[in-house]
Amino acid sequence: MKERMSNMESSFDDVSCLSPQNLGSSSPGKKQSKENTVTINCVTFPHPDTMPEQQLLKPTEWSYCDYFWADKKDPQGNGTVAGFELLLQKQLKGKQMQKEMSEFIRERIKIEEEYAKNLAKLSQNSLAAQEEGSLGEAWAQVKKSLADEAEVHLKFSAKLHSEVERPLMNFRENFKKDMKKCDHHIADLRKQLSSRYAAVEKARKALTERQRDLEMKTQQLEIKLSNKTEEDIKKARRKSTQAGDDLMRCVDLYNQAQSKWFEEMVTTTLELERLEVERVEMIRQHLCQYTQLRHETDMFNQSTVEPVDQLLRKVDPAKDRELWVREHKTGNIRPVDMEI
Repeated sequence: MKERMSNMESSFDDVSCLSPQNLGSSSPGKKQSKENTVTINCVTFPHPDTMPEQQLLKPTEWSYCDYFWADKKDPQGNGTVAGFELLLQKQLKGKQMQKEMSEFIRERIKIEEEYAKNLAKLSQNSLAAQEEGSLGEAWAQVKKSLADEAEVHLKFSAKLHSEVERPLMNFRENFKKDMKKCDHHIADLRKQLSSRYAAVEKARKALTERQRDLEMKTQQLEIKLSNKTEEDIKKARRKSTQAGDDLMRCVDLYNQAQSKWFEEMVTTTLELERLEVERVEMIRQHLCQYTQLRHETDMFNQSTVEPVDQLLRKVDPAKDRELWVREHKTGNIRPVDMEI
């Protein structure tokens, strides 16, 4: 595992070929000295003073799989937060933002519906209904345009609901449940890694004790301070060797657990990265749909006032006067002076 990975394809299928050497851990068959590594929260990293050069798994992409291996100090307490946990929080926050956007669009729909209702009501108002002539026709068209505009806004609100609000609300309905499963999976691997590390430390302590016991018995035999026989020395040496074998076995199991955690971390963080890109793109598309509907609404609204403009251009005070006079005239014979 000391050999550095040269490249990693973006496909998740290639993750199985990855190993945590980029974290600086050793392979089961090759032990690194403790001076070359440092273990933090049961994860083994290259020692800062002897850190080998590491190539990012996805250079230049600022990928999740490259930047969330270590734990971070919890700002809310004295503990730490795993890098993977930060990514999960990001995902859940994104889901919440998506929900709030949907609620925002719902409020926009309510405003549109209320506006349409008020427009329709106003279009039925009888104010100035007795206006006559071409101006009266233009005024009647103004009121009718309100009813037409109300219909435009009702259709706009309906499309907002079906094409923007509902898709935003329903996108990934089971997302939190899926994220919880994902969290448990990685957490279980991390717990297994912690357990393996505890076993390594226990085996390391046992080896130290066996070595100390062997050394003490050997020294006692040399200076004849004890009646220990050669058989006792052999027995102590066998125990020391066995303790060394146990430590190697524990280290192997630890490295296997860390390799499994490493692979699952890469796979899962890349999946979270894909999900985030998908979420952002989905929201962008639906907000583009919102602006498109808004543009269409503006065009339809414009079409409702075009008949008003046409009639206003035809307003002719002289013609209105003629029509009114013809209908309401009382006589065109003018008075003359009285004769004696």
